[in-house]
Amino acid sequence: MSKRILTVVTNVDRYEADPSHATGLWLSELTHAADVFADRGFDTTLVSPAGGRVPIEPRSLKFPYFDRSARSWRDDPARMALLEQTVSPAEVDSADYDAIYFTGGHAVMFDFPANADLQRITREIFERGGIVGAVCHGYCGLLDTRLSDGSFLVEGRRLTGFSWREEVLARVDGLVPYNVEERMRERGARYSRALLPFASYTVADGNLITGQNPGSARATARRLAELL
Repeated sequence: MSKRILTVVTNVDRYEADPSHATGLWLSELTHAADVFADRGFDTTLVSPAGGRVPIEPRSLKFPYFDRSARSWRDDPARMALLEQTVSPAEVDSADYDAIYFTGGHAVMFDFPANADLQRITREIFERGGIVGAVCHGYCGLLDTRLSDGSFLVEGRRLTGFSWREEVLARVDGLVPYNVEERMRERGARYSRALLPFASYTVADGNLITGQNPGSARATARRLAELL
């Protein structure tokens, strides 16, 4: 029986601090993982906090991130249609999935953390031994997720995600609503990052798999697939 992965994407298309700046899904963080999962015969369902349409981060459609994988998805009407009709978390039964994978893009900072249904799904998958994965800003989706005992899922666990240093280098530190690296540390996460910014870096801690940035998406998906 094929393994099933719930892939989480965003509905947000603008920065709240300055709506003239567009944001959205970082496309390659979806497509690199989707390629890995498809190669292994896994089934993938796209879910977003509100359901429905998913915007694409304009900067993810530029070199070097707009690679063959991302272009192949963007040029395929059937796959682009998937980004117009994602399911909502309320429609999801966590028992149907072996893993959940949070994609990134700065947009997820706004709509991932506070979604109670996403937190429920993540907790249920994690507590029964399923895999929780996130890449880049996707780890914002784990910020407020608590386990049944009331503790934060990330407390005491090793993980990574987009660093504050990378926010500064990407020149969006004045636009983002919070410092997610700092908040993760406040929740007791054992955060680490690559020596060089934007280098591929992945951390595995039991059934929690995280990647630091867009360049880490494929490696993160491979680690997740190996566990499945």
